[in-house]
Amino acid sequence: MKVKINGKESDLDAKITIADLLVQNKVESPDMVSVQLNGEFVKKEEFAKTVLKEQDAIDFLYFMGGGL
Repeated sequence: MKVKINGKESDLDAKITIADLLVQNKVESPDMVSVQLNGEFVKKEEFAKTVLKEQDAIDFLYFMGGGL
């Protein structure tokens, strides 16, 4: 199945959830990552329930600390 992850085309196995995708992509500190699916934010408690579909667009958004 073809999807876009952070703007890049990727081939994934069928029946993969957002939680699986975070593990597969070795995302460090997944509790510090927000996920957008087709432009909509997904709640963290929905990561394990949300199955990706052909042509989905997924974006991982990382929180960054800092300031003056």
